[in-house]
Amino acid sequence: MNYPDKPKAPKKERVPRNRAETIGRTWLEIERKPGVSTKEKLERLIALTRTPTREQPAVPRPEPQKRTPLQVLENHYNIHGRYGKIPISAGLKISGEVLALLSRDRSFSDLDLSTALFLDLETTGLSGGVGVVPFLIGLGYFRDDRFQVTQFFLGDLAEEKHLIRELGQFFAQMGFRSVVTFNGKAFDLPLLETRFILHSEILSLSALPHLDFLFSARSLWSHKHESCRLYHLAQQILEADREEDIPSAEIPHRYFEFLRTGDFTLIEPILYHNQEDLLSLLGVVISGSALFGEEKEDGFETAADAMDLFGAARLLERTGETERSATFMRRALEGRLSGEIAVLAKMKLASYFKRNRDWPSAISLWQEMRPLNHLTCFRELAIYYEHTERDYEKARQIAEEGLSVAFGTSRSLEKDFSHRLERLRNKLERKSREKDRE
Repeated sequence: MNYPDKPKAPKKERVPRNRAETIGRTWLEIERKPGVSTKEKLERLIALTRTPTREQPAVPRPEPQKRTPLQVLENHYNIHGRYGKIPISAGLKISGEVLALLSRDRSFSDLDLSTALFLDLETTGLSGGVGVVPFLIGLGYFRDDRFQVTQFFLGDLAEEKHLIRELGQFFAQMGFRSVVTFNGKAFDLPLLETRFILHSEILSLSALPHLDFLFSARSLWSHKHESCRLYHLAQQILEADREEDIPSAEIPHRYFEFLRTGDFTLIEPILYHNQEDLLSLLGVVISGSALFGEEKEDGFETAADAMDLFGAARLLERTGETERSATFMRRALEGRLSGEIAVLAKMKLASYFKRNRDWPSAISLWQEMRPLNHLTCFRELAIYYEHTERDYEKARQIAEEGLSVAFGTSRSLEKDFSHRLERLRNKLERKSREKDRE
């Protein structure tokens, strides 16, 4: 094989050698000249070693790209598909009773998600206020065997009135009967209503039943997961892949940079983020609802563990359904809850038994927690034996044990046990005197 001749060194590599030769020759010439001081010799040499600087041409700033004032983008998802492990079609199987439970609004009793609007906004700021503008309104809804995502994108802030008018017409045409959000009661809906008012329009969504799933999510999962942010729940509960998503805090900066440059590639990740939030919202509503419903869809199982059952019991308790809450609490304890959650579940269940005067069940749980030095158990047992059984001696023994545990840990319960002991001693003394008289 013939190899090509070895390439010559590029000119830029030869220059330093030529300059070195030039400097050497110049130094010899300077040395031969009489009457030149050492300082002058050095100044001449330094002048030779300086590389002349070339003035860099100014880089022209790119012209801002042309922006479309308002865009409506649409995507749809097959109703028989899945988001993470959740079948999208399961959203249509959620009963009005379960929606009423999750929303704490009986208006949902006669509704289902087939006529619901899933709403999520991306805004110029992360807190509310008149200066915050929603530049991307993400809407999700069921239509014609698919879950549709429609996004209204505001490419020019000066066109907000146009956006508001288009949204109002869209809501009127679609005839939604309810709204589903994640923190929408505190942020999305009030902000959207403010923008409608500023442009002399009426937001019809404000009059609809509203399921803000953030509140239910906290009841169901705050004890189980480190965060109840929608992004986190989508990964932990739905097993959705959102690794390519961008942080919410980055969104306003991206939008303002887009307004400056017109570069739509800055917006594309925001569109994806908004779309994923809508699908995640649908997914967590389905997952939360499945804890209370009996429907199974395409092999979808709730796989509720003890922590999920405890969360369901908490939600039922907060809505006043104490009997169902107790049932879920029992199931959670049968599923081997551990640690502080198990103690909390037993205390809640014991309180339910106490309210219903099921004393054997309540006492059994209090006695079970007594070795854990749980002060409330000592107090409840002392109250029971004093006022229900009128076994003052037994009540005194338990109160003394409670006082020893409370000492140095709970000032209020320390006082409670002290007063209780004083009262019990007086009762025992009176009882003793009465017995002596007999």
